[in-house]
Amino acid sequence: MEKSGKDVVLACFGGFSNTGIATALASMDAVSQVGLGKANIGCLSGMPLETESIKAKLDAARRIIVVDGCPVECAKKLVERHGYKPYKAIVLARDIGMKKVSLYDGQPAVAGVAEAVTPEERTKAKEIIVRALTE
Repeated sequence: MEKSGKDVVLACFGGFSNTGIATALASMDAVSQVGLGKANIGCLSGMPLETESIKAKLDAARRIIVVDGCPVECAKKLVERHGYKPYKAIVLARDIGMKKVSLYDGQPAVAGVAEAVTPEERTKAKEIIVRALTE
């Protein structure tokens, strides 16, 4: 498959913490801003399943941008374990100073997913991903 010229964002999308939720929201915001003609959000969970269509799209990607919420860097480790070298590896806790808060144990009490991330955090996270997609 020939290089598509599109960037692929592979984000943690983890819902156990605010930082994981922020990777999902900000990645969708960033790809929406730059447009699907330039970037897509890839299926990180298909990598360990060795899904051929996902592998083909990653092989054809112009660049891979990985977005993790916390310093554990699950997404980056998974991407590298499957033989891909991220063009940029973003960690929201490190790169925008976001403080990780567990949502698993019910504290803090939030009614909805979007409430777990402040508008400022979401904007900062989106901006850093957009920068990676447009540099």
